[in-house]
Amino acid sequence: MNTAFIGLDYIVDIMHPSGKIAGSAAHAAARDVIGKANQLLDSARDKGWLSVLVKVGFSAGYVDQPKHSAMFGRVHEFGALVQGSDGMAFHPALHAEQADMVIVKPRVSAFYCTNLDAALRARRIERVVIAGVSSTWAVQAAARDAHDRDYQVVVVEDACAAGNEEEHQASMAMLARIAKIIRADEAATL
Repeated sequence: MNTAFIGLDYIVDIMHPSGKIAGSAAHAAARDVIGKANQLLDSARDKGWLSVLVKVGFSAGYVDQPKHSAMFGRVHEFGALVQGSDGMAFHPALHAEQADMVIVKPRVSAFYCTNLDAALRARRIERVVIAGVSSTWAVQAAARDAHDRDYQVVVVEDACAAGNEEEHQASMAMLARIAKIIRADEAATL
């Protein structure tokens, strides 16, 4: 089955201890999320899957920032999520150079106003393997959107993190209704 790995928001501002809005950093570190993401990038390369890394960000000057958003409305106050900034760089331990594509998204979902769906359809992708930070937001949004676009959805539980373990587990329980939930070491068997 034609498959793509989609890694979400493995960027400094969101999940590195030095990030400006890194509420998931401790949970991600405790779960070795970057190690698991690297394992998935390796599996994708070995299996010939398309690998896509997606990160959220806004143009310099925040002209495309939704100021009314409860989630993104204040990021300019912290100087976070600016395209080209150190905070939008991928986590330094992530093997981002292995990705076939990098997409910048302007909202929570990896599909919103991006060319992700077009890239997947161009490659005749049928199944998406999703992981990222945070489980509660980016992973849920991408998985739900992929489901509604008729992709078979797989979520890699141990390559995801949230604000805490309770939030993460609640997200996985919800996603189990529309996605297959696996661990990173199972991806090689897909």
